[in-house]
Amino acid sequence: MNLQADEKTMFQIMADPQYRGKHIVVVKDQVYATKTGPQAGKVLEKVIKKYPKETPLVAYVPKDDSLILLLK
Repeated sequence: MNLQADEKTMFQIMADPQYRGKHIVVVKDQVYATKTGPQAGKVLEKVIKKYPKETPLVAYVPKDDSLILLLK
């Protein structure tokens, strides 16, 4: 995936209610979602083994009522 595809995919994921409140790992247009950080770590290990030449994106998708602090 290139940067533009990554950004498009992340915007789609952030807008999709099924991912809210979950940790996600994205690689090769595949989205893996988990409920906890430790589960995401295990998924990340598997993804790295399966796609050794790719760089996965790892993120937490906040729930609707979460506030995000933006520092500038």
